[in-house]
Amino acid sequence: MRLRRHTELSEESGIDLAPMLDFIMNLLIFFIITAAVVKESGVEVNRPDSATATKQDKANIMIGIDSSGDIWINRRRVDVDSVRANIEALRAENPKGTIVIQADEVAQAKQIMAVMDAARQAGVYEIALAGKPTQ
Repeated sequence: MRLRRHTELSEESGIDLAPMLDFIMNLLIFFIITAAVVKESGVEVNRPDSATATKQDKANIMIGIDSSGDIWINRRRVDVDSVRANIEALRAENPKGTIVIQADEVAQAKQIMAVMDAARQAGVYEIALAGKPTQ
């Protein structure tokens, strides 16, 4: 009597996708975190030169004032009367954050002072004006 050998593959042949899925999940988490951290005012301005300009590392509320006096927060143009409400909402997300005002070099002091007053009324006293370091 002859015995027949019946061999079965104990493992399925194929590509293990688990490492690739782990890698993609890590990338997704990285991009979500960096997108939440990076804040921009939403407008390009010509900042004035400053001999003592230093980099603000913990600034999370960026407010832009362009040459025509328009105020920008989170890539949206806002009215001067709604600046305080916007700052309060952003401050609720990160209570330890500071404000950086990126004002154009020809922006009126009136607009800058209005934004600073709104920030102080919202309870934020750590306010910086963005400048361009002189070479």
